[in-house]
Amino acid sequence: MDVTVAPAQESASIRAWLERGAARHPDKIFVRSLDQGTSITYAEALRLIRRLGHFLKARGIGANDRVALLAGNCLEHLMIYFGVMFHGATVCTIHVEMNAPIIDELVKALEPKLVLREVELADFLSGLARESEAPLPAVNGPDDVASIFYTSGTTETPKGVVCSFRDLETNVANVTGTFAIGEDDVVLDYRSFNWMSAQTLSALGALSAGASLVVAQKFSRSRFFDWIRETRASVVAGNPTVINMLNSEPATVHARELPHLRYITSSSAPLLAPDWKNFEARYGILIMQGYGSSESGWIAASNESARRLGSVGRPFAYHQLRIVDAQGRALPAGEIGLIELGAPPHDTYRYLLPDGRITVHAQGRYRTGDLGYLDADGFLFVTGREKDLIIRGGVNISPVEVDNVLNQMPEIAEAASAGVPDPIYGEEVAAFVVLRAGESLSENAILAFCRERLAQPKTPKRVIFCAALPKTERGKLDRKALTANA
Repeated sequence: MDVTVAPAQESASIRAWLERGAARHPDKIFVRSLDQGTSITYAEALRLIRRLGHFLKARGIGANDRVALLAGNCLEHLMIYFGVMFHGATVCTIHVEMNAPIIDELVKALEPKLVLREVELADFLSGLARESEAPLPAVNGPDDVASIFYTSGTTETPKGVVCSFRDLETNVANVTGTFAIGEDDVVLDYRSFNWMSAQTLSALGALSAGASLVVAQKFSRSRFFDWIRETRASVVAGNPTVINMLNSEPATVHARELPHLRYITSSSAPLLAPDWKNFEARYGILIMQGYGSSESGWIAASNESARRLGSVGRPFAYHQLRIVDAQGRALPAGEIGLIELGAPPHDTYRYLLPDGRITVHAQGRYRTGDLGYLDADGFLFVTGREKDLIIRGGVNISPVEVDNVLNQMPEIAEAASAGVPDPIYGEEVAAFVVLRAGESLSENAILAFCRERLAQPKTPKRVIFCAALPKTERGKLDRKALTANA
């Protein structure tokens, strides 16, 4: 099934967004750092970034020349991130903590003309005071490389994703338009700005809309709602891990006390329907799901007027998303298949190799590795990863469908399913369950609950009780680790 629905802003450029913001509301806060207690206005940011441009020009750094940025969530990180691309060079972000053992290898592959580390960023930017603030023309074209950022690399060596200005700016315009972010919004994010999701939604998204961005270094459950109150945040970034943390240890907060808050987003992994419903029932705060990949940027999103329980929203039209079978044939609405994206034939999805060369991963059409389906109204539902698919006697079973049923049981704190070896069917469905403190539940009771709600092939045949479910460093469920000791 093909989709053609996707509201979006008119595409512009990073340079135009900042110049427009500084002209329209020069004294408005552009970025505020909660941990540093500092902020910068749109006009101040433009002056600083122009000084950075003169610095880069004097050192011969132009289009496709790389600046490696090794820093966490701080105001200086974001100013350099914006500034390098405003000039027209390539900014390369690396999550230092997660990639510490191989950081030297990643930097070597980048072959940067400039390396900036967090401990030196404040002094570096202060040292630009003597540079000119006169406007400079951009040195790049739309097909030059805007950014290189690394995947999380939790199961393999991180890959450097190569993104052109055209790709990045088109994706941001669609993200901002579909999430309906405007210049009156205050966007709060605490996720790493070294990864695509936070960069395009919150950093560049706020810039493109003329909104204000509030940044924290890390999520804090104890301070989360205080942040929202104090900053009057209207759009708050989130993910299933954060939502589940707020569900498991509820705060005495309701949306009535936060009239400025429009919604919290959820992305990076499927949000189970019971967790979604529990959060909205408890807090009265709307959840807007989104979906993307490092290679393609955001793929789909939702907003207050276009959302559906369990769905990640409607896909952006320019991705030309289809649900296909293994042979690439389009599937009808409601049928689960591979999520495939399209692009003009000359467009490419590129990686930076460890030896510094750029390779084309895919051209024209690209499969994300995810499974899902489109409903009759064009809403996308992501049902799991292709590699996580349980194949029982030739029948394909999405573990997320089983997870949704397991997590409906009130005694269960969290649960997941996975395929385990079976001598007859090849794989059989097993349930991995963590009970809430003080609760007891038998294997038979869980299996009976599932039998009432799932087709026989999808019903778990074993229940394995766990103290906790294994997670990756980014907080995603690690299904491979689930079955390692099953």
